[in-house]
Amino acid sequence: MANAVVENDKEQELKKLHKMRLIRSLLPIVGLILVFLLFNFLTNGRIIKHLPLALSTVYVTMIASMGVFFIMTMGGLDFSQGSILGLSAIVCCTLSHYSIPLAICGGILTGAAIGAINGYFYVNRKIKSFIVTICTMFLFRGLIKFLTTNSPVAGSAELLEIDSTAFKVTCTVVVVGIGFVCFSYTKFGTYLKAIGAGEKAAMFAGISTDRMKFWVYVLSGAITGFAAFISAIKVGSVTSSGGNQLETQILIALVLGGMPISGGAMARFYNVIVGSLLYVILSSGLTMIGFTTQMMQLIQGVVFLVFVAIFADRKAIHVIK
Repeated sequence: MANAVVENDKEQELKKLHKMRLIRSLLPIVGLILVFLLFNFLTNGRIIKHLPLALSTVYVTMIASMGVFFIMTMGGLDFSQGSILGLSAIVCCTLSHYSIPLAICGGILTGAAIGAINGYFYVNRKIKSFIVTICTMFLFRGLIKFLTTNSPVAGSAELLEIDSTAFKVTCTVVVVGIGFVCFSYTKFGTYLKAIGAGEKAAMFAGISTDRMKFWVYVLSGAITGFAAFISAIKVGSVTSSGGNQLETQILIALVLGGMPISGGAMARFYNVIVGSLLYVILSSGLTMIGFTTQMMQLIQGVVFLVFVAIFADRKAIHVIK
């Protein structure tokens, strides 16, 4: 009799847990729909009319968020994304005067090199990821300001000529599509989740955790380096503020998309897509209503805090590396 009661309690607990997980997984998607409908109502339909313009900023955010998503899935953090994008964009604009393919490769390699620096200090020197990336954020932000002291770094006319919605949509779909396939259908995603859920257990399972962590930071930097190219063809030049606050935008977007702060098995690739769209619509809607920058930051901060409270795993939050 006692065993039956225990089994029934366990079954009820599992059902409750499954229900909570289902609600958590649906909340970002429902939130995206509700936020879109709300701002469409508050702006008298303007957000639909200006939707292409509003979405013109989603490409860079979505591509760069994918790299950070991989890092967060294995329990790490990266606050250097804005500096990576700014410096990679400078390289893209400079090399665009020679050839566009060279500019793309230069941006990707620059991002990968900075990612390798982050990965080296994180993996080999055993320094916490958020400390390493905060340091490199300030380091390369200073370098960006030094390189743009006299004037913005301008790209070639050919760089601006390839700017089109079709081109940016195609690039975003291809990059995000490759990321989705790799994360969902290969060992790459399985290994990331395993490391995020428990690094020691993943190590005992035969996963080379240190090598995996290092190359994920390199990959994330390379992805942001490509995002820098997309940013460069839109703007055509890079100023001292290039990539500024991108790391904050990415973190807010991923959390809005339902990304668990501590990573692990609950990470889902749709966190990248839904979160990026939700962040862009939220920012565009607040702008169209007429809120000041300070008020927008306040509202975004409150929304961010609410979603962190919902999606943070209190039992696993200490494993952020």
